[in-house]
Amino acid sequence: MEPKRKAGRSRLLESSESTEDHLERIAELVEQKGYARVTDVAENLGLTAATVSNMVRRLAARGFLNYEKYRGFSLTPEGRAVAARIEARHKTLAELLGLLGLEPETIEEEVEDIEHHLRPQTLEVLEKLVSFWKAHPAQLQSFIRFARKK
Repeated sequence: MEPKRKAGRSRLLESSESTEDHLERIAELVEQKGYARVTDVAENLGLTAATVSNMVRRLAARGFLNYEKYRGFSLTPEGRAVAARIEARHKTLAELLGLLGLEPETIEEEVEDIEHHLRPQTLEVLEKLVSFWKAHPAQLQSFIRFARKK
């Protein structure tokens, strides 16, 4: 049985997740090539060019992208800031799950599933946990031994 949701909440979340996924992929492409194109983003996300084009227009209208129709686009300073927060969140979660010994493919799947659903205060605690375990590897090993006990 699925938990009840407030009316409209799932649609809002989907929109937010989609926005973040697009910004994350655009930032990666801009980092690699200096720009991004609709076809590159569509291929990367497994979406149609029309779907990505619509999102790109919305992101440009919100001030996240510099966009000219039929040309490449880049992130605005605001878009770069949002993409940097998304990237930091992704990195923190990937590091945490990696420290716990999960396989790389599991880490990527899990991060993609949960990264959009964390509150800032939760992410802050997880960042501190990652930092703590990196600074105190014996504590991490102690936890891993504890977790392996049945």
